This record gives sequence, structure tokens and C-alpha cells, in this order.
Amino acid sequence: MLLPRIITAIIGLCVILPAIHYGGVFYMVLVAGIIALCLYEYGLVLTAGKKPVHRFSLLFFGMLMAVAAVLGRTHFNGLELPDNLYPLAMSVIIFGILFVEILTPHRSWDRVCNTFTGVFLIPWALAHLINIRDIANCGEYLTYFMFITVWVSDTGAYFTGRLLGRTKLNVEVSPKKTWEGSVGGTLLAVGAAVIMQKTLLPEFIKTVQPAIWLGLLVAVIGQVSDLAESVLKRSTGVKDSSNLLPGHGGFLDRFDSYLLLAPVFYYTVLYLL
Repeated sequence: MLLPRIITAIIGLCVILPAIHYGGVFYMVLVAGIIALCLYEYGLVLTAGKKPVHRFSLLFFGMLMAVAAVLGRTHFNGLELPDNLYPLAMSVIIFGILFVEILTPHRSWDRVCNTFTGVFLIPWALAHLINIRDIANCGEYLTYFMFITVWVSDTGAYFTGRLLGRTKLNVEVSPKKTWEGSVGGTLLAVGAAVIMQKTLLPEFIKTVQPAIWLGLLVAVIGQVSDLAESVLKRSTGVKDSSNLLPGHGGFLDRFDSYLLLAPVFYYTVLYLL
């Protein structure tokens, strides 16, 4: 199981790192694809757990939500956007989901709620990956910082847990995770953050202290976000969101850390910088 995990991670690095570097349309298309696949897998998980969800509304209005989240923070030459873009998009999405449900046989309020959750959680959160990359002057390096810190935290928690793990973190939510793994992953993430402050971001993060706090933020919020996605899977009796990524499960499994982290990281660095 370890070899497919490593191979998949290497392929992912070869795709994501150049996309972050080049940015622009290339990176936006990559993130849009990730959002679409996560929405698709969210629908798969709920369907497998016999929980109602409207797959069309999930994908269509979910991508509309992602577009609104990006356009609200990204400026395109020659494109004039209304000042009330966010409330306009929200209104269209709320109306659209409810309208589609009214037209659907065997109407279900549970289906409406499950669809709303996917539409408002996944694309809104992950669209902030584009917003982070678009931060003037240092967006590329901040994106590297966040992704690499998450990877170090996840990898460190995985191996520390396997070697030293004794105390279960939360058996009901994630039976394999341990406090030892969580602490190990957090410490390694902070170490990685300090190294990147010295190498990638010395002009923008002047001292070590903010890097330490950002490393802690990424590690803690990323792990909490991972557990939140585990709650979804446990409630449906599903182990992985899909098998699209050998050794890692699905795209929702791989990018679950960013569901809560991406918005928090984005607004935190805006405040700090």
C-alpha cells in the first residue's frame, strides 16, 4: 500500500508544483478540476451511504459558487463585476437548488440540505486556493508554503503514528489516527515552515515567529479539516471517497485538509502581510 501512495504523491507533485509556478489559467483550470472531482465524490459518498443528494445541482451550482468566490477576489482586465456579486451569486444558487428540487419527483428536504452543504462547503473553500495564488508579489510562495506544510504535516503524522502511535485521537471519527502522530506531524510542519521562511519568504515574512504561527495554523486547521471529512465518511459508512488516487483514496480524501484551511490561511496572511 505504501508504494502506490508514494507513486501517486510523486505524480501529484509533478502536476501541482508547476501549476502553482505558472499560475494564471493553468492553475485555475487545475483547481476547477479538483473542485469538480471533489463535488462528484461528495455525491458518491452520500449516495453510497443512502443519503439523498441532487447530483446535478451539486455540480452545476457548486461550480457557480467557485466562480463567484474567485471573481470576487480576482481582477480581470476589461471585466467589470457588480459590487454585489456575492449576494447575487448566493441568491441564484439558493433559488436554483430549491427550484430544481421542486421539479424533482419524491421531493426531499434532506436532499436539499445535503446538496446545500456540498455546494457551500467544497467550492467556496477550495476556490481560496486560487485567491491565495493571486496575492500580489508573494502569492506563488505562499501557495508553496501552504501546500508543502500540509504535505509535511500529513506525511509526518502518518509515519510518526505508525512508529510511535499508542493513544487514539478519536476512535469514532478516525480509528487509525493517534495523538502521537498528530503531534509529530505538527512539529515537522512547524519545522518545514521555518525552513521555508528562510528560503522562500524572507522578503515577506521577516522573522521566524510568524512562520511558526503559520506552521501551527496549517497543521492544526488541516488536521481538524481532515477529521471533519472523516465525520462525513463515518456517517455514511464509507472508507474512501473514491479510488481515483491509488494509496490516497479520492480527491476529496486528498484535499480534505484544505476545506477549512484554505479560507483561514488566506484571510490570516492578508492580515499578517
